[in-house]
Amino acid sequence: MKKTRRDFIKKTALATTGIAVGAGCSTAKSYNRIIGANDTIHVGVAGINSRGNALRNTVTKLANTNVYALCDVDSKVLEKRIGQHTEAVGNTPKGYKDIRKMIEDKDIDAVFIATPDHSHAPFAIRALQGGKHVYCEKPCSQNPAEGDLLIAAQEKYGKQLQIGNQQRSAPTSQSAMRDIADGVIGDVYEAKCWYANNRGTIGNGKPAAVPDHLDWDLWQGPAPRRAYTDNVVHYNWHWFRHWGTGEICNNGLHEMDICRWALGTEMPSKVTSQGGRFHFTDDDWEFFDTQIARFEFEDGKSLTWEGRSCNGRKQYERGRGVMIYGTDGSIMLDRNNYILYDRAGKEVKNESEKVASATTGLVGAGGLTDYHIQNFFQAIRVGEALNSSIQIVNSSNNLCHLGNMAQDAGGMIDVDARTGKVVGNMAAMKAWSREYEKGWEPDIS
Repeated sequence: MKKTRRDFIKKTALATTGIAVGAGCSTAKSYNRIIGANDTIHVGVAGINSRGNALRNTVTKLANTNVYALCDVDSKVLEKRIGQHTEAVGNTPKGYKDIRKMIEDKDIDAVFIATPDHSHAPFAIRALQGGKHVYCEKPCSQNPAEGDLLIAAQEKYGKQLQIGNQQRSAPTSQSAMRDIADGVIGDVYEAKCWYANNRGTIGNGKPAAVPDHLDWDLWQGPAPRRAYTDNVVHYNWHWFRHWGTGEICNNGLHEMDICRWALGTEMPSKVTSQGGRFHFTDDDWEFFDTQIARFEFEDGKSLTWEGRSCNGRKQYERGRGVMIYGTDGSIMLDRNNYILYDRAGKEVKNESEKVASATTGLVGAGGLTDYHIQNFFQAIRVGEALNSSIQIVNSSNNLCHLGNMAQDAGGMIDVDARTGKVVGNMAAMKAWSREYEKGWEPDIS
């Protein structure tokens, strides 16, 4: 058992440090258009108000890359970002309102997707179908069925698909995983992660005229149409079930992915969740601002996520982070640091990132984003293994969905560890997929 577990983690750790081990991603030989090591990669970025603008900034810093096009449904945002890019870099990118039109542009090699959660998977699938490599921000799916479609689409169309779990590219996190694989803390059996912020109320939305600069129909994209209200765009959609996925997918996904990597696990057999909406209870926030979700696996391992969106009290002096427990010691990880402790709790190793990354801010820019995008471009150019391929990360995203499903089901669900599907609760399984606006359905048939 020990050898099997450590071999699994070591294989995964090697895959995330650039050594291809057959993680289900295509090699450079399968591309319709081979991009040489020194060729310029032309990029289109969709959703550029916040996170997408951070991605744009990183692309401009890397060699042999060109921000060829920017896309946003808000004309004010689009005009502002094009102007900023022109002033900073010297070239003026094309501007698109409709991502479908940008995907049709034959001069674009790779599409970056930083739109709202409900459109991530449908847009990524369209881009793959259009012959583009794709960098898709997390969460990769708004529901588990979309993750399955993404895997099938990547394998069918043979393009690179990197998911924006940038801590997979952190040198300190990769170092920790190598140490775990070497048995430094013995047998890993438990992992805990947390996120704390001090978010305010989103108020109560009022019906209003759609602003002239916003294409509300395109913003909704794959989601069935709803009337415009004044408290959704540009950020509060995270807390509405029709478009968002809640804090566990918005932020918990990052740390839960690291926990699952350390544990060497896939799907749980049981999920419990406690929490609710305790702050600003009279506003429109539909998800939970407080949630403690626990995932139990068939081999006895466990993972716990503690999310507090509206109470910023830190743990271990960190607003977000991971603790990994083993029979011979423990490890603390966050985006900027790796600390190793022996079984008595004495610090024996401390590594910091050379370039810091933001932690609980709304944009998340920093060194890890730079490493992650560089890994994506190297995968396109020379077939380097993706650190966060859809095949690697989809299980982590599904953990988050299962956490929400358990909370909605009253606190507990049983799961088929082979398929990740809920057992014995048809009501909970209704969240496995969703309805789409006609004409926007993701389809790879």
